[in-house]
Amino acid sequence: MAKIIYTLTDEAPFLATHSFLPVIASFAKTAGVEVETRDISLSGRIIAQFPERLTDEQRVDDALAELGELARTPEANIIKLPNISASIPQLKAAVAELQSQGYDLPDYPDEPTTDEERDVRARYDRVKGSAVNPVLREGNSDRRAPLSVKNYARKHPHRMGAWSADSKTNVSTMGVDDFRSNEKTWVAPADDTLTITFVAADGAEQVLKQSIPVLAGEVVDGTVLHVAALERFLREQIQRADDEGVLFSVHLKATMMKVSDPIIFGHVIRAYFPDVFAQYGADLTAAGLTPNDGLGSVLAGLDALPNGAEIRKAFEDRIADGPDMAMVDSDKGITNLHVPSDVIVDASMPAMIRTSGHMWGPDGEEHDTLAVIPDSSYAGIYQAVLDDCRANGAFDPATMGSVPNVGLMAQKAEEYGSHDKTFELPGAGVVRVTNAAGETVLEHDVEPGDIWRACQTKDVAIRDWVKLAVTRARATGSPAVFWLDESRSHDAALIELVHRYLGEHDTDGLQIEVRSPEDAMRFSLERIRRGEDTISVTGNVLRDYLTDLFPIMELGTSAKMLSVVPLLGGGGLFETGAGGSAPKHVQQLVQQDYLRWDSLGEFLALAVSLEHLAGVTGNQRAQVLADTLDRATGTFLDEDKSPGRKLGSIDNRGSHFYLAKYWAEELAAQTVDTELAAAFQGLATLLGEQEHAIVEELVAVQGKPADIGGYYRPDDAKTSAVMRPSATLNAALASL
Repeated sequence: MAKIIYTLTDEAPFLATHSFLPVIASFAKTAGVEVETRDISLSGRIIAQFPERLTDEQRVDDALAELGELARTPEANIIKLPNISASIPQLKAAVAELQSQGYDLPDYPDEPTTDEERDVRARYDRVKGSAVNPVLREGNSDRRAPLSVKNYARKHPHRMGAWSADSKTNVSTMGVDDFRSNEKTWVAPADDTLTITFVAADGAEQVLKQSIPVLAGEVVDGTVLHVAALERFLREQIQRADDEGVLFSVHLKATMMKVSDPIIFGHVIRAYFPDVFAQYGADLTAAGLTPNDGLGSVLAGLDALPNGAEIRKAFEDRIADGPDMAMVDSDKGITNLHVPSDVIVDASMPAMIRTSGHMWGPDGEEHDTLAVIPDSSYAGIYQAVLDDCRANGAFDPATMGSVPNVGLMAQKAEEYGSHDKTFELPGAGVVRVTNAAGETVLEHDVEPGDIWRACQTKDVAIRDWVKLAVTRARATGSPAVFWLDESRSHDAALIELVHRYLGEHDTDGLQIEVRSPEDAMRFSLERIRRGEDTISVTGNVLRDYLTDLFPIMELGTSAKMLSVVPLLGGGGLFETGAGGSAPKHVQQLVQQDYLRWDSLGEFLALAVSLEHLAGVTGNQRAQVLADTLDRATGTFLDEDKSPGRKLGSIDNRGSHFYLAKYWAEELAAQTVDTELAAAFQGLATLLGEQEHAIVEELVAVQGKPADIGGYYRPDDAKTSAVMRPSATLNAALASL
């Protein structure tokens, strides 16, 4: 029997689930729709890796592996909330919390030396970074702003910072000796097996990765970032920021690019603190303190060193004397370099653009900024936006058009599938990719410390991506633009395939074209300033970047996007939006019992999940639930019942009450299923009559600390008590 799987994840979305899931369960059960949960939280994924160390009560199933299998079947109907894409510091913090809760978990071994430590490291490596998305995303991405959300944003535009024509904010990128410029591509002529080998200058060979299966037509890329060039580039940008009097910031994706980008992050810290590392680098290394984990991690470990105070002062002196850094929290002295997962490019760049091209400085004020994005693959799109804002001013959410996205991401496509094929090279030599016959298909000269990576993109995913682009262009009438650069090796191969597969579809009357990312950005910006929509058809990384950039400009947040993944096996994955601000929301809940998380993404995903279920099973009541939820969400937006910004207004829990109220009223009023209408009549009346009492109960708890029993593994009973404080609402839902 087909059913909806609702995922339990992390941070604010997980807390919100404790409030919203009882609503879903009550409504769905009454309509005969089955809803189950699966725990794919960071803590749950960690626990699942070590069953032999835990008690029967502590063990959990590997829910992610189970859902990965389900995602390949026609029965899949998965609602996926934002989860932590764990950096190493986050992973270590989660392990420490679980250990404090009685879980006998091993520490994360930074430098494994025994077989046991290597096994532990391998298990943790399966959890860190974006471990969830590649497993569940067995399809390509269709992300767009629903009409109700877009109309609300036009009627209630969010604030956009004014732009000055003399803004000194810019993007800086390498352009040479980086991943983009060194990329080489090979398309498999037949099914094959590849091996990646490092051949040292003295001829010694080390197999880096063996037995990589590839399918006929699969696009395979290999590339290298030369670290000597990276270090020169970083020194130049730090000096440039100083010369221009702007903040220095770096923007990476240390969560999704979990091998390469923490290494690059470490090089940025070394470049900013050259004298400190020249004098104390050996001490830090001996103590296991690596800048790859961020400046905050290094500073936190200094107390254990005999000369820790001396080293700390050296860091503080350089921060005081060096170019001003962009700050994550200027009040607490948390810089852009403190935590690799604090400044993620797809969230940090749109926030800067929305705020007049500014980031926060050490003085607590906004300043122009030099945004350093080392690899040039996609950095140019952000420079294009900065140039447009400098010339034309801020965008107007009340009038601007929309840029929905069709993203190539199925089956670990492109860079986000490169984790297990990314290596920091131990010496000079050659990295060589060979096929089963021993023939070399790709190779690069490398130097010590260079970062080499390979990625794969399957032909079935590309073919489906093109089909989805045509489908969306036909459905909307908007132009569809493939963001591909013929001067880049990977993109050139894709352009050829795009033209081939477009020939399999009826494209008469459709505007479908290929443009380089920078040109596509300029074209899209011109159109959205005229209020026109343009479908962006992109690879996996640009999908990630653009589905934050444009929603943040259009709607104020990417959490309000509808994200549908039509799975290749025939099922559906429905994602609920971004979780970038989730940590701050948790902090506020713990301090003030107030959760600002907006669950609109969950409402939107649930509606299309129900619609999909109805289409697959013929369950008419699931369709009624979907249609009425759609209308209820429209009322919810029109009545402005999203969480407020200040104590005393409704928070996430209050927004769930109003959604339930409007949904019950729509169900009671619909005429498609009179028996179902009668079943909800009592609840609709009850929630209407008790609105004042319920809101009072929900608001009354605000302003004091809340105990949820943990950050990464909250206690279920405590969390439910915090997130369901209205006895009146709880009783009303139970009455169903």
